[in-house]
Formats: sequence, C-alpha cells, structure tokens
Amino acid sequence: MEIGQEITGLQEKLRILADAAKYDVACTSSGVGRSGKRGYTGNSVAAGICHSFASDGRCISLLKILLTNHCIYDCKYCINRRSNDVVRTAFTPDEVCRLTMEFYRRNYIEGLFLSSGVIKSPNYTMEQIYEVLYKLREVYRFRGYIHIKAIPGADESILDAVGLLADRMSINLELPTAESLHALAPHKSRETILTPMRRIQGKISESRISMGQSPSLERAWGVKNFSHGIFSEKEERISDTGAAAASESSLTVESSLTVPGQSRYPARQREIRTYAPAGQSTQLIVGATPESDYHMMMVTQALYRQYDLKRVFFSAYVGLNEDSALPAPGEKPPLLREHRLYQADWLLRYYGFRAEELLSEDRPNFNVYLDPKCDWAVRHLECFPVEIMRADYETLLRVPGIGAKSARRILQARRIGKLDFFDLKKLGVVLKRAHYFIILNGKQMFPTALEENRITAGLIGDSRKKNWELEHTECYRQLNLFDDMKLSVEAEAEDFGKAAMGQL
Repeated sequence: MEIGQEITGLQEKLRILADAAKYDVACTSSGVGRSGKRGYTGNSVAAGICHSFASDGRCISLLKILLTNHCIYDCKYCINRRSNDVVRTAFTPDEVCRLTMEFYRRNYIEGLFLSSGVIKSPNYTMEQIYEVLYKLREVYRFRGYIHIKAIPGADESILDAVGLLADRMSINLELPTAESLHALAPHKSRETILTPMRRIQGKISESRISMGQSPSLERAWGVKNFSHGIFSEKEERISDTGAAAASESSLTVESSLTVPGQSRYPARQREIRTYAPAGQSTQLIVGATPESDYHMMMVTQALYRQYDLKRVFFSAYVGLNEDSALPAPGEKPPLLREHRLYQADWLLRYYGFRAEELLSEDRPNFNVYLDPKCDWAVRHLECFPVEIMRADYETLLRVPGIGAKSARRILQARRIGKLDFFDLKKLGVVLKRAHYFIILNGKQMFPTALEENRITAGLIGDSRKKNWELEHTECYRQLNLFDDMKLSVEAEAEDFGKAAMGQL
C-alpha cells in the first residue's frame, strides 16, 4: 500500500481510523443512565461502560474511531498532522452508523467514542459528526452511550445541536500553557478552546437546573477561590454560567436548527433531552513540553473549578514525529509520571486535597517512589497518628490506605461498637500502608516510630513492583478488537511432533 493513498474499503478504513484514535485517552464513561425503550436499540448504564488500562488509551468496550485522519492543522505532536505523509481516509456518516449498530448487535461494544481530524473547516467537521449522531439517535434509534470530541472553532449552534444528542462532550486542551500551545499547535489558541468549553459548561448547567439538579458537580473541595496558568483575569471572575440562565432551562426542541453553510439540522422532536448528561472532559499531554507536575496540577485544579469538568485526562507523550521542539522519537513515554498525575487528580476530586498541598514551586514534581498521598503524609507527620474511633470523615480521607468507601464504612461501623485491625481490613483499609499513620483504641498495629525515613523506606518497598511494571510495559501486549491470538514466533519441528502426539 502506497503512503498517502486514499482508502475506500470499510474494513481497511476501520483498521486505520481505529488505530489513529488510540492516542486519545478520554474514553471512560459515567454519569448517565438510560434504560431500554420499546422500538429502540440499546441502553446506557449509569455506573460506566468501559475502563481503559492501556497506556495509549485503547478500550474494547467502546467503538473508538476517528471520523477522518485528514487534518488541515499541523500540530507538531500529532501523528495525523497535515505535514505527515500517512495513509489518509475518512468514514461517511452512514458507515459510522453501520459499524456502530453491527458491532453493538454482536455485543462487541456498548457505545461509541467518536473523534476526528479537522477536514475542510471546524464547521464542516462538526456537521459531519452531527449527521452521525442524528442518524444513530433518530434513524437507527440507538440509545447507547456516545462520547463526542468537539472541534474548537465550530459555531455555537452546531455545538448546541450535538450536545443534545451526545452523552459526553470533550474539547482537548492538549497543553497546559498558551506558550506551549502556540509553540506546538500554532493553528490553535487558548480562546478557541476555552470559549466552546465555557459554552458547553453553561448548557450543561442549564440542563441540570431544568431537571431540578445542582448546576455544578459536587466535589470534595478544600478551598473554592482559585485560578492559575492559562486563565485570564476575566475568565477567573466568571461564576456559574448556568445559574444566570435558569429561566432558559427548557430543552424541549420542536423545530429545526439552522447552522452555517446553509445546512439545516433537525433536532429531536417533542422530547426533553438533557445536554451532555455525562458532562464534559479534556485531555492534557504529559512530557511533550517542559511544564512541571506542579503546573499541570494547578491547571487541572483550575479547569475543575472554573469549567466544572467531569474529568481531566492525562496522556503520556509517545514520540512519533521528528521535531526539534519535541522529545526524540523512540524515547519511552513518561508512564509513571502519567500515573502519578492520575493519582493526584483523584485526590483533588474526591479527597479534598489542593494542588498546592501536594506540590509547590520549590518541589515541582511528584516522588517517583511514592504515590502523592503517601508522599504528603510522610511530609506532614505532625497530622498523625489518627485515632480511627474519633476521626472525622475528612481526616480519615487523608490517611494512606483509606479510601472514600472505606472511610464511610468506618463511620458506620464504629457507631455499632469498637473496631479492631481485622475489622478495618474487612472494611477495605489497606493496612500495609495505613498502619504507619493510625491508632485504634489508643494502640498501633505494630509499634512504629513516626520517623520520615523509616516510614518512607517501608512504603517504597510496597510500591516498587508496581513502579517497575509501569516503566516496563514492553513486557505486556495490549489486545485489540480483532486480535486472533496468533503468536509471532514460528513453530519448530519439535512443536509439530508434540502436536502430533497430543502433547500440546
């Protein structure tokens, strides 16, 4: 096959565009529940339908594809950039619908994740995405989960129409600072990304208000007033957009929407539809630019608080393009750094930590040997030991080895009677980490002095194996949807003999 050749076969298109989508890691789903309905196909489970554990973000529960790998932009970090000489192809909307329905009926997938390069213009690309969604929802009557990557620069009317059909929308910020974005993606700007992100936030807030819900997500914040990095002073002063528009809360659509290009987009008829009920997310590339973990986490915290995102995803940069502004091709992706950022992101969203508690300008990067929560704990031994029978929920959450579920279970169980360490283990507490930082009824599990060096040595021993596995992913192979499990090693004469004798 010649490089640059335009592909027409559906199976070959699927191979190319599914592979091209693997670098987009934002493919988890949650926050939406839609039961089956007579005359329709599929449903969506509120607890989430897929989990991705691969370093490159592949997931077999969603049909994860690009609409096209054609692109008018020349982002230096992207394999599909305009200047790269790669095989180009594109699905038609009907082809995406056909693949989604056929895969769903065979129980291969439970939903669709659709992203795209920018072909012709942002508006034209979003029109094609809209056509896919409209046909899936109205022609094929598909009620499964759909996650759409919105294209920065598209008109608001198109985004509004897509948001009424998709379950989750996301716009990739890609890089944490305007300077890095300008250096690696000169055709993009902070304004073209954050403006539609603000629009989506406002529409989601309006939709939540119309359903009698809180306009913003509930999180375990420590402090509320915060801003950093990529946000201007004007953006920092903006409060909840949805609350100011509560009077426009009805999302019942009974007419067509007119969008640029003289295209008319019929909307769902006489049905109140929530706008992107699973929220919006974004993605940051890790390791392509010199920003520290501290800067990444401060920007992440600001995105959650200023734009009410459901998730911020991190993608370890994979060196594919040769460019002086990028790490050299062949360098290992910073997978352990990505892992630490995800751990810290969890602390921000569910454990009440602040980014400035975990890192600082004097200490800008995470400890490669300890997870962020353990690292914080050994640097704040004045907060420990914690008495399990008296500590409140927020204090329990700060103990390494105690998660949100186990903390709630402890609060419930200790109302009934005294607990022992065996009870804590049954409640889900990871005692090999927690025992350094807790006392139960005035006693430690093992007599241990609160000394930073001693505790650190013990914790590092527990996590060393996991860190090694993260840094040596070449020992593992990610399966894909079409894997036939054939080994690359050819059989030897001895193997044929064993097979003939029934020994294999």
